[in-house]
Amino acid sequence: MNKAVRAEQPLGRIRIGISGWRYAGWRGVFYPKGLQQRRELEFAAQSFDTVEINGTFYSLQHPKSFSDWAAQTPDGFMFSVKGSRFITHMLKLKEVQIPLANFFGSGVLRLGTKLGPFLWQFSPQMRFDPARFEAFFRLLPRSHREAAALMRRHAERLREDPGFRVRKDAPLRHCVEIRDESFAVPEFIDLLREHDVGLVIADTVEWPLLMDVSSDFVYCRLHGSEVLYASGYEGVAMEEWAQRVVTWACGEQAEGRCVHSSRACVTPRDVYVYFDNDAKVRAPFDAAALRKRVDQLLAMGQEERSRI
Repeated sequence: MNKAVRAEQPLGRIRIGISGWRYAGWRGVFYPKGLQQRRELEFAAQSFDTVEINGTFYSLQHPKSFSDWAAQTPDGFMFSVKGSRFITHMLKLKEVQIPLANFFGSGVLRLGTKLGPFLWQFSPQMRFDPARFEAFFRLLPRSHREAAALMRRHAERLREDPGFRVRKDAPLRHCVEIRDESFAVPEFIDLLREHDVGLVIADTVEWPLLMDVSSDFVYCRLHGSEVLYASGYEGVAMEEWAQRVVTWACGEQAEGRCVHSSRACVTPRDVYVYFDNDAKVRAPFDAAALRKRVDQLLAMGQEERSRI
């Protein structure tokens, strides 16, 4: 663990959860046998304080779905939202202003105070193109009101949806998950920091695992470090990730591969961690185990943590 972590230093908010919640294989294993499918999110929200919505990646959702999800979760719960693959994979960020407006116009603002970061995931075939990414970052709305304004100007549907009316503004966060080595350059980190976009720290054997911090929050996706979407986390691997989470929350730089020589300034950061190793029903149990270990580390004093 980074020994610079100080017990007296304030912490960012740490949220640990799962990527998606509707998996047939989880029924009778994580979800109790006989639990109605429509109550699965409600059950998951009793164990975790955040969930990553991944259905938004595949298609535009209905406004009512966002309202229902918000109603099924307790106060203080937070959703992250996966951006549309139509924008990232099909259009490859070209001429995306109207599709971006339609994505926000699908009802995401109905999550209200439970709306957390937006995750923009790119395919392994997407290479770093500075001009294309900078243009995309400039289009991204940075508040609820900016998102509503984008929808009013360009959305092709839902113009009368109540989700367009923002009664209380709040900031929006964005992060990107890259899957090609061409992004492992200082210029990419500079671009992320210039536009206050987070770099997703994605653990897998198939894509670059970069630890550069580029925003005021850290976003992790744990896909399975040995077998994609299948292998679990325990022992040394679980301990390493628990220590990294606490280090980031304290504002320090966790150990690992960084491509930029300059490190982000020391300040407490919110940390979001999502387990995506769902194939063998590891995700919910690994998420619970990481939450337990992080809480144990936070309960320790500075000297105890530094000796680990």
